[in-house]
Amino acid sequence: MEESSQLKRAMIDSWAGAIAGGISRTVTSPLDVIKIRFQVQLEPTSTWAVLRKDLAAAAAASSKYTGMFQATKDILREEGVQGFWRGNVPALLMVMPYTAIQFTVLHKFKTFASGSSKTENHVNLSPYLSYISGALAGCAATVGSYPFDLLRTILASQGEPKVYPNMRSALLDIIHTRGFQGLYSGLSPTLVEIIPYAGLQFGTYDTFKRWLMDWNRRYSYSNTATADNLSSFQLFLCGLAAGTCAKLVCHPLDVVKKRFQIEGLQRHPRYGARVEHRAYRNMFDAMQRIMRLEGWAGLYKGIIPSTVKAAPAGAVTFVAYELTSDWLESTFS
Repeated sequence: MEESSQLKRAMIDSWAGAIAGGISRTVTSPLDVIKIRFQVQLEPTSTWAVLRKDLAAAAAASSKYTGMFQATKDILREEGVQGFWRGNVPALLMVMPYTAIQFTVLHKFKTFASGSSKTENHVNLSPYLSYISGALAGCAATVGSYPFDLLRTILASQGEPKVYPNMRSALLDIIHTRGFQGLYSGLSPTLVEIIPYAGLQFGTYDTFKRWLMDWNRRYSYSNTATADNLSSFQLFLCGLAAGTCAKLVCHPLDVVKKRFQIEGLQRHPRYGARVEHRAYRNMFDAMQRIMRLEGWAGLYKGIIPSTVKAAPAGAVTFVAYELTSDWLESTFS
């Protein structure tokens, strides 16, 4: 009976995570495309050229994208509305197994740590365990879905004319250029990034949930059971805060990951210089080179669309997961 209950719980977590991830990725795709275009652009943007006056003239002359609104107008004019959802198919193929694995592993770890499979008992876990369980869940999900993340970056980073007309052509070129191991290019900085990112995201989410429950008990509800049931808006706020905190801390590693993902691959000249094959020896060398050639600002390229995206993405993911999970539980109970 216990095994059957655990299997059902795992299925609910998987499906709820997959649906939540798919909804969140589709809703925030335009911001993600803009973020990726900035991250893979070696030339400086106007935002950061102000901070590095020695590059201001070069930025104006050679940068394809020089600001979030300018990038939005350019993509809309050159590629149409569909340009904002470029690479969304591999993104969905990546994010659905990613979030399914993530939430399943997360729930398993919390069940092990708390001794109960009931979600309501997990809120009382130590904040440290919430951070650790989030980090482990993020690592497992990353390894399981990484090739789709790679394809997403490659397709989203290209504009018009397309270098790769579809996912298949990109996949074949990666294997031809780098071999099968090329499908995991950039995995190291991704895992280094995902441990603090997922840990911060889930840890701060649980922390904010506890704070709001305490707030409800103190100011809104006298009934403890009612106070512990947060509203959709409160869950949205928790997800918003969690996603923003995690992204601000981990963005430089995301930039390094994107550079590894596209190095050595074809890039149309109108979008600037390409990252040459084996341009970076390792993650630390990549960070040093980016800082030397592009300044500290280079590690924060795309931070504005990234932060704007991270907040609603985190909020939508958590709200969709909680609501879908509750619906599936009530349906199959």
